[in-house]
Amino acid sequence: MQHIKSYIEENKDRFLNELIDLLKIPSVSADSAYKDDVIKTAEVIKSSLEKAGCDHVEICETDGYPIVYGEKIIDTNLPTVLVYGHYDVQPADPIELWDSPPYEPVIKKTEIHPEGAIFARGACDDKGQMYMHVKAMEFMTSTDQLPCNVKFMIEGEEEVGSVNLSTFVKNNQEKLKNDVILISDTGMIAQDVPSITTGLRGLSYVEVEVTGPNRDLHSGLYGGAVANPINILTKMIASLHDENNHITIPGFYDKVEKLSEAERQEMAKAPFSLDDYKKALDIDAVYGEKGYSTNERNSIRPTLDVNGIWGGYIGEGAKTVIASQAFAKISMRLVPHQDWEEITELFKTHFESIAPAGVKVKVKPHHGGQGYVTPIDSIGYQAASKAYEDTFGRKPIPQRSGGSIPIVALFEQELKSKTILMGFGLNSDAIHSPNEHFGVWNYFKGIETIPLFYKYFVELNKA
Repeated sequence: MQHIKSYIEENKDRFLNELIDLLKIPSVSADSAYKDDVIKTAEVIKSSLEKAGCDHVEICETDGYPIVYGEKIIDTNLPTVLVYGHYDVQPADPIELWDSPPYEPVIKKTEIHPEGAIFARGACDDKGQMYMHVKAMEFMTSTDQLPCNVKFMIEGEEEVGSVNLSTFVKNNQEKLKNDVILISDTGMIAQDVPSITTGLRGLSYVEVEVTGPNRDLHSGLYGGAVANPINILTKMIASLHDENNHITIPGFYDKVEKLSEAERQEMAKAPFSLDDYKKALDIDAVYGEKGYSTNERNSIRPTLDVNGIWGGYIGEGAKTVIASQAFAKISMRLVPHQDWEEITELFKTHFESIAPAGVKVKVKPHHGGQGYVTPIDSIGYQAASKAYEDTFGRKPIPQRSGGSIPIVALFEQELKSKTILMGFGLNSDAIHSPNEHFGVWNYFKGIETIPLFYKYFVELNKA
């Protein structure tokens, strides 16, 4: 594509300022206090798509937050790329751990990002990566180099499980009809080691509740005589892993995909320093399922983790009580062939069965989604690979991710098309954590690379 680097150079200040303005809006979908901000963000995205050259843009209402849809159809005989992204962000808590306010974006230099990184909630996940596609679209339309049709579907509920997206997709199959789906909501190995995510883990997310006595009790008068829900809950959770960190739920591994030794050896070729990994996390040892490497544990193996646990008195000072209730939120990351609804039911059955007498247990399913694997011999993957090779100077490495984007499996089921995951973030970008950031270099490299995907996708479809 002609002049893409010069176009970015000429417009880089504007590109950065537009993203910074977008990051200032606290579009937290999980907290109703931010409802107006989420809706405002949808309006900003609509305006951005119009300015980028879409001929038609609309805000599609749902039972929750709206979906922004845009399109530019130049020739119905040409391929169509559907771009998916999300404009909602995770809560910024705990605020006190941020070095700068989460919704007051600042650009700071770091060891990994000597050219600077934008620090703000949503910088990498997913406003920054989503907005790369908007700016890539602007480049292609303003220079008359858009080689095919393009559609955008940007939602506002990804961080709460894409609750209403499924209904929207099922009810708008003709509107969303495409030849390939393009998403940037993942990462790559390093700035000098490009990679394309070819697999995602599924997800089952539940909340558990353990109830004992009908009120909080004096721990001296009742301690040792009645079941303590917090003690019971921690024991129940501890029993979910054995001494090898293998999950103990009956049937949990029955459908787990087992990769061949050849595939595992290919994965092991990706550059990885265990010392750097531990240093970045300030830990002295890694931890996980016996028999698997760190990169295997966080990508091709299923997991079960407690995401939050509470009960009793946690205020200042002491209050000697046995709490009436204890709670925990638990997520299970799943691998291909594990059905999230089946796993949720297996968890529920098992967790209720191990509860001792003296307490009542409830398991409340929240949300989930299936895992996904995209073949590396598809035209979409090949087009992405050629695009990365042009801009990075080397072929990208196919990589499976430990994260989940539950709607990817839904897209294949309902729209019958493959998804290509062109991520430009890094593992160190602290998504979902305090001090989330996105490299300025990565932002511009995404804008540079994405138009080449369109070019090669059209060329390979003609071949």
